Amino acid sequence: MEVILDIVGVVTIVVVAVVLFQPRISSSTNWRATVTPLASIIGSGFLVMAPLLNALVGSWAPLAITGILAAAYAVGAVIRFNIAHVEPALEDGSGGSTLRDLDHLSDLSLGLAYAISVGFYLRLLSSFLLRPVLGESEFWARVLTTTVMVGIALVAWLRGLDGMEKLEEVAVNIKLSIIGGLILTLVVFDVVDLGRSVHEYGSLAHFTDPWNTVRALAGMLIVVQGFETSRYLGHKYDSTTRILTMKRAQWISAAIYVVFIVSAVPLFNAFPARIDETAILDGVREAAPLLVPMVLIAAVFSQLSAGIADTAGGGGMLTGRSTHHSVRMGYVTILAAAGVLVWSTNIFSIISLASRAFAVYYLIQAISAAVVAHRKSDRRALVGFVAVGAMLAFVVIAAIPAGS
Repeated sequence: MEVILDIVGVVTIVVVAVVLFQPRISSSTNWRATVTPLASIIGSGFLVMAPLLNALVGSWAPLAITGILAAAYAVGAVIRFNIAHVEPALEDGSGGSTLRDLDHLSDLSLGLAYAISVGFYLRLLSSFLLRPVLGESEFWARVLTTTVMVGIALVAWLRGLDGMEKLEEVAVNIKLSIIGGLILTLVVFDVVDLGRSVHEYGSLAHFTDPWNTVRALAGMLIVVQGFETSRYLGHKYDSTTRILTMKRAQWISAAIYVVFIVSAVPLFNAFPARIDETAILDGVREAAPLLVPMVLIAAVFSQLSAGIADTAGGGGMLTGRSTHHSVRMGYVTILAAAGVLVWSTNIFSIISLASRAFAVYYLIQAISAAVVAHRKSDRRALVGFVAVGAMLAFVVIAAIPAGS
């Protein structure tokens, strides 16, 4: 049975890769604009989501991930509204000092969040690469992380967003191919032994501490963060393209997360007691051992693509609709700040700070959207944005790291 599952996985990976690398797709403007937010949304999420949800709610995981994704889509609606309405008001000066001040505050919060997240993603990439060779080596992980950052900085400076998008697109295509192979393999594994799968669903449900569980799930909203990068690609894509491709990125990532979690639940018993990024490998090993190195490869490309995506978003945010030279300086600035964090701080200990920084950013964006909706006398939109703002305020105040 394992051999069959291995074959299913490998063949699916090859087929999906062939499709994604087709020139018709790779040269599509809409796909390129989709890749940046998609890369960021599916960062380390597909690695850690299943083990975290297993620890929190067991086989209630599909319901939990659906709720998290619905909340993220609501936040995405705020960002899309701001692309369509707040951006023009800031550009022509009609937004006044209120919107301008809110925009500066959100930029400050997001700049901090991007610098931390880029450092975190690339530091995690180094851990996956070095673990089979050197084990846990903080010094060499930092050296490798810095080397990767310098490489991305060179591409960003010499080739700008086009160069980063090309590198990012390759990483995302490889990652999506492997994820596609993994998901189909797990689905076949579940269907072949349907009785076992149904039994696992019935026996694994738990919800022992409702208050702390809700707080931890609120903190996991940040795991599916990344769609806001579309707002800061305005120097290359118009607002209509960015709104459309952000929606597409959120729908694609939502489908991947839901199907993956649904198919992974029957393997939850194979996860170790610890909660870390490698826990998913134990479940994969039980279903299809040959896919374990593939998942490791996906993990590396996942962190690379997410790091590039947040560099692109952060650089665009720092410089706005500036010249290409200024935007490239923004990319290098984000990477330099991330490098300082990698060498001066334990990135894993401050990732919760990045989570709160992103939540604060989204909250300020919701306030900006509410201000514009109020000025437009759009009550329906205003009520929606206030509700999203209240949810984000809860995340800022009460959310705790999952697994804490």
